[in-house]
Amino acid sequence: MSEAATHRPRVVVFGWGNTSRGDDALGPLLLADLEAAALPGVETIEDFQLQIEHALDMIGADLVLFLDAGTETAAPYVFYEAQPAGVFTASTHALLPEAVLSVYRQVQGQEPPPAFVLCVRGEQFGLGEPMSEVALERLEAAKGLVRELCARPDLAHWRAEVHDLAHATGPTVPSTAPGT
Repeated sequence: MSEAATHRPRVVVFGWGNTSRGDDALGPLLLADLEAAALPGVETIEDFQLQIEHALDMIGADLVLFLDAGTETAAPYVFYEAQPAGVFTASTHALLPEAVLSVYRQVQGQEPPPAFVLCVRGEQFGLGEPMSEVALERLEAAKGLVRELCARPDLAHWRAEVHDLAHATGPTVPSTAPGT
C-alpha cells in the first residue's frame, strides 16, 4: 500500500474561551469532548484567545478547525470556511481566525491549510456566571458536528457540510465576528 493511501490527514483544532465566563466555555468544552474521542490525526490546542503564535501550530496541518463562542452568532451555531484576512501587529493580543491565517501566510510565505470556524452562540459571558441552559443545548448539538468532521477529515466533505448547513439554516457566515 502506498504512503498516500495510508496517510491520515492531520487536523489541528483550536478551542478558545474562558471557562470562568459563562458561555465563553463553549470552545474549551467542545475541545474537551473531541479530546475524549481520541481520534487519530487530530491535535487539539486550547487557549484563552487566539494569538499570532498559533499560526505556527498550523504548520503541516491538512485541515484546521477553530471552535469558539459568539455573542451575536446565529443560533445554534455557524460553520464556515475561513480565509486569511485582517490586520495584525506583533503586539496584537487577541486575533480572529482569519487574522491567524494571515499571519501564517506572511510567516510561511504560502497559503495556510484549509481552515473552518464553528462558532456556537452564547448568551451570558459574565465572570463567575454558569453556562446558560440554552448554551448547554447548543453545545450538545455542536459536539456531534465536531466529532463527525474530525472523524472524516476530508476537505470536500467539510465544504459540503458548510453548503448543507447554509441551505438548511440560511447563511453560515456570521454577521459579526466570533468571540467575545
